[in-house]
Amino acid sequence: QVQPVESGGGLVQAGGSLRLSCAVSGRPFSYYAMGWFRQAPGKEREFVATISWTGGSTAYADSVKGRFTISRDNAKKTVYLQMNSLKPEDTAVYYCAAGSWGAADTTSYDYWGQGTQVTVSS
Repeated sequence: QVQPVESGGGLVQAGGSLRLSCAVSGRPFSYYAMGWFRQAPGKEREFVATISWTGGSTAYADSVKGRFTISRDNAKKTVYLQMNSLKPEDTAVYYCAAGSWGAADTTSYDYWGQGTQVTVSS
């Protein structure tokens, strides 16, 4: 069983930064593409970023491109999301997910964490 566990969320002022981490236990981490998604109250879960199993390929939602950076450390079995220039509209629960195919849709991921809250104040 693969279990992602997110950490690093919190409250930050607009313009600030946060780094989310997702530690993955279970089957070899390097087998999986990893993704970050987020869900704001009353909205559907939306794609944020994804990274291939080698780390050589990444993709981002237009809304975060240029501000967020996804990376991974296969030795530590951890994926990161560096979030800079945060905006109030970035407020959401952020979820980490593992899947065989890195893509922008939730159905591409088989294993999900419980989420970590990010709140950006104006």
